[in-house]
Formats: sequence, C-alpha cells, structure tokens
Amino acid sequence: MDTFADNGKVSLGGRTGIRIAAGFFAFGGLLHIGLAVFATSFPPRFWDVWEASGRGLLSFVVAFGLLRRLSFFRSLAWVYCAVMLLTYLAVLVFAYTKTPGVYSSSLIVESLYEIPSCALLLPYFLSREAEEAFSRSLF
Repeated sequence: MDTFADNGKVSLGGRTGIRIAAGFFAFGGLLHIGLAVFATSFPPRFWDVWEASGRGLLSFVVAFGLLRRLSFFRSLAWVYCAVMLLTYLAVLVFAYTKTPGVYSSSLIVESLYEIPSCALLLPYFLSREAEEAFSRSLF
C-alpha cells in the first residue's frame, strides 16, 4: 500500500517495491521470449527460441533474486536499468538524427515497456526503502 513519506513523496515500502521490481523483470522475460518467437518466421526456428529463452531466463533469475532480497541482484537490476536507458537513448538519438537503420517491431515494443519501467525503477533501487529491504547499500 502506498504511504506518504515525511517529505511528501509517495513511498512504496519494502515489499511492494520488491514485488513491482521483480514483476517488471519477470514480465520482461516473458516479453523477450514472446516477441522473439512471434517476430521470427512461422514456425519459429530452434536457435531463435533458444536465444530468446536464454535472454528470458536471465530476467527470471534477476526477478527471483530480487524476491529473495539478494543485494547482488539489486545491483544487477540497477545496472540493467541504467544500461537500458542509455541504450534506448542512443537509439532515439540515431532515430532523431535520421541515421539509416533497421528497427525491428520487437525493439519498438520492448522499448515502450522498458523505458518507462526502468525510468521509474532506477530511483527506487537507489532509495532508502530499497536499502532497508535489501539490508546492504548499493554502493
């Protein structure tokens, strides 16, 4: 349940923030697998499914680590979100400058999910609530 902190900002609290972050990574894993399988030719080739499963598995492992409150996975999630925002920022700069390139529909759909989610999760991983929930500071 959302509560107001002393400074007037909305605070998610320890468990809710962890569940939201883990849910982001779990759904992101399903999104990676689903988009990779359906974006390829039908029926999907084995190597496409294999690669998508590997990327999805990484997201599931991070989600599991966050639910178990392992501080290593908090650090990994923070780095993932920071790198994703920088990567999509570079792609947006390329698109804005009209640099020729091919952008797949799966990249566009994933960016619509990951950019706002990572932008919201990045401050959470640095917050005092996350520090208390994971029992060790990020840096």
